Order: sequence, then C-alpha cells, then structure tokens
Amino acid sequence: MAQDRRTLVAAVFNTSPDIVDLLRQALEPAGIVAVSVMTHQIREGAVNVEAFLQQHNPQVVVYDIAPPYEANWHLFQHICEMDAMRDRQVVLTSTNAQHVERLAGRNEKIYEIVGKPLDMDQIVVAVKEAAHARPVR
Repeated sequence: MAQDRRTLVAAVFNTSPDIVDLLRQALEPAGIVAVSVMTHQIREGAVNVEAFLQQHNPQVVVYDIAPPYEANWHLFQHICEMDAMRDRQVVLTSTNAQHVERLAGRNEKIYEIVGKPLDMDQIVVAVKEAAHARPVR
C-alpha cells in the first residue's frame, strides 16, 4: 500500500474488532488512514509485524494494552524493539489506563477507551500530535 508522503497513516493494534472499527470511524473522517492488525494475530505469528509496518509505513502506531496486561505489555515492548518501529510514534490505549500506567513504570500517557466519543476524539488529537512530534526511537 503506497501512501502519499502527506497522507497520515496510523496502524491500530488492538484485541477487539469493535474497538478497531470505532477507532477507524474516528480517525478516517479526520483525514487519517487507519490500517489495523489484531494483537492475537501477532502473538500467534499469523502476522509479520515488521512486514506489516514496512508495507503500510504508518507514522503512528495506536497500540492497545489489554488483559492480560503484563503479557500484552511485554508484547508491546518486544514490538518496540523491532527495527521497523524506528522513527514511528506510539499512542497507547487501554480499558484500564491506571493499571497500565503502573505497569509501565514511567510517565507514559495511556488513553483510556470505554467507547465514548470523547475517548475517540482524544485519540485522534493524540495521533495528530504524535505524527508531528520529533522521532524518539
């Protein structure tokens, strides 16, 4: 999928097809192309994350830390170590932001998703801000 350099692409990594749909419905009207993969597909080896990232070249990865939180946090950390994540920004989401913030052990902003429109609006703003941030990886 070749994207125009000006097109903002966000990769959504999530455990819930319903949440992926909600995020897509929020991101796309804001001019953000949303591509997605289910985290269980990554864990099971059904999706090659590096190939997916290279193919779609998202500027931002919207990654959800879902239960079991510890296992999914470790999967996220593993993905962040991949070469394909270099120069990509991350927006973290969870249904339990406080638990994930404690688990992360740092000042990581976690956007809580409970399905309200305000949740989605905040994530759209975070994706846009992340896309314009200086790469940290």
